[in-house]
Amino acid sequence: METLKRGLIAGLKTTWSLSKIIFPITLFVVILQYTPILPWIIEIISPFMGLLGLRGEAAIPLVLGNALNLYAGIAGILSLELTVKEVFILATMLSFSHNIFIETGVALKVGVKLWVVLVVRFGLAIISAMIINVVWQGGGEIAKYGAIAGTEKIPDGWGEIILLGLQKATFGVLQLALIVIPLMIIIQVLKDRNYLQKFSEKIAPLTKVIGVQPNASLTLVAGLTIGLAYGAGVMIQAVQEDGVSKKDATLVFIFLVACHAIVEDTLIFLPLGIPILPLFLIRLVTAFVLTIIVAYVWRKSEQRKQEEVATL
Repeated sequence: METLKRGLIAGLKTTWSLSKIIFPITLFVVILQYTPILPWIIEIISPFMGLLGLRGEAAIPLVLGNALNLYAGIAGILSLELTVKEVFILATMLSFSHNIFIETGVALKVGVKLWVVLVVRFGLAIISAMIINVVWQGGGEIAKYGAIAGTEKIPDGWGEIILLGLQKATFGVLQLALIVIPLMIIIQVLKDRNYLQKFSEKIAPLTKVIGVQPNASLTLVAGLTIGLAYGAGVMIQAVQEDGVSKKDATLVFIFLVACHAIVEDTLIFLPLGIPILPLFLIRLVTAFVLTIIVAYVWRKSEQRKQEEVATL
């Protein structure tokens, strides 16, 4: 009961913290849609957004998600009327690239180079969007955001605009709270019962598949379960105490860029009405393929350097 209590309190605190981001951003973006500012922004960036299969205003959740966090990006999506395909593309991009300032800081503390962070995160986001845009020919219907119905008519006057913004902001906070609170309780249970440590021991053989040493397993588990930002303390401590090399830290980070907080960061897209299983599989497959390729190239490069030194 004490564990559940702490998890509930943590969930409520997290929900409150997130609501202070989601509510004002959703309200602001809804109002912004009915001002001359948004059309001006759309005109400038729409050519590039078209390459990603997105309309110009879809840049708003991308900017919010990267500058702030995933929840801010979702708040931006909730305020727009987009197709299922566009929402899925945005969800995929934001899965790879979000909370860029905080999570980049974590990566630097772990020992990952800045250029690796930026190239991998933004590269995966852009390439995945282009591939989905070309491969998926469906998803043209307007997305339904859970209990939030699509806009049926243009609001008349500032009063209706503000009312619409308040409605979307409130529903967005409530729907995300229904996911965040249970997740925080689960995370608390994992912490209190030492399941993270046990899971890291079980997953140690998996580290060999992606080309890293078993002592990096705790770092991998922390990122997989509670994310780069939430798991920052665990990850940094594991690197310092377990003697994880910079190479292994970099490979683990590359894996986690595509596949961190795999449960939470997938489930929070449920209110957006998109298929989350393909999103989960895209992240998981990308994580394995990309990390294995980088590990192989890195290993070959080290072998060549060793051979060159041996011949001297």
